[in-house]
Amino acid sequence: MALLRALIRTARMARHTASLAAGLPADEEVLLDAPDDRLGPALVAAGRGEYEPAAKLLALTRERAEWENRDRYVMRLATFACSRPEWFEHWRRTEPDDPDMLLLRAEQAVARGWAAPARAEQLGAATPLVTAAAQGDPRDPVPWRVALDQARGTGAPPARFEALWGEAVRRSPHHYGCHVAALRFLATAGGRSHDQCFDFAERAAQDALPDSLVQALPLRAALGHLTASTGPGAPGPVPRARLDSAADLAAALSGRYAVADPWPAEVRNVLVCVLVRLERWPEALVQLGRTGPYATSFPWDRFSDDPLGQFLELRDGVRIEVAASTPLRGRRGRDASGGH
Repeated sequence: MALLRALIRTARMARHTASLAAGLPADEEVLLDAPDDRLGPALVAAGRGEYEPAAKLLALTRERAEWENRDRYVMRLATFACSRPEWFEHWRRTEPDDPDMLLLRAEQAVARGWAAPARAEQLGAATPLVTAAAQGDPRDPVPWRVALDQARGTGAPPARFEALWGEAVRRSPHHYGCHVAALRFLATAGGRSHDQCFDFAERAAQDALPDSLVQALPLRAALGHLTASTGPGAPGPVPRARLDSAADLAAALSGRYAVADPWPAEVRNVLVCVLVRLERWPEALVQLGRTGPYATSFPWDRFSDDPLGQFLELRDGVRIEVAASTPLRGRRGRDASGGH
């Protein structure tokens, strides 16, 4: 019987795997962390050593209070400045008090601190830069997201977290980046359970605006639980229903955005990862179709030094699993006629 099941599974895979690639971009068309139409030109100019387009872009996000875009752009530009620093050093020398440059400098310092062997020491040394960034524009929540990331790495006490979190939500109650930073802080704080992280994420999602990415915060909690280390001292299990509910909420959010929209790309990548972990293969394939060509480093860089390769490998695996569970002869015609 086991041999028969294996043969049927193999036959199903051979019959259906190729057809399930329909609607998915070819491997060579998939992009990793593709910039949008506004960030792309700024990165190209920075590659030529010119800082002005990046400065204008960040100034525009600040003037228009585009805090979500601002947060994304700051992280991408800081990463680029680590490998191609000439344009950023020119900006620092030319406009040392520019609030956008100060924010970018703080983000870069915290990112470097997280990568340093002496993490807590390096992150602590970044405090003056984070403070200067927060003073750049009193309306801006992004420096407080940076401060939350810094506090997590230095092992700050709960009182410090509460103070930073209060400053962040006072400026932008539904800022996705600050919510993610807060959830990550809670997940690493001593004595916190996965249930407490889910409580925080679910409350935030319930209070979020209809199309806000904060509605995907329970999905981030689910990913944290599904990829957490096990063993003595590890947090206890989370009910399967709670994990499924987080995935369902994120899938509903994904459905409100257009297919191949780059804005929710990271949420969709995380959703695919969680659905695979839950072995919800057909739904994972649906989300891969909605993701289109936009792969994101997170969450795949948690599992491989080649996040794009990991994404493409998983995409193939999902197609194989769906094909293996698809009947050799479908009942579509009979079902469509009402079973007669």
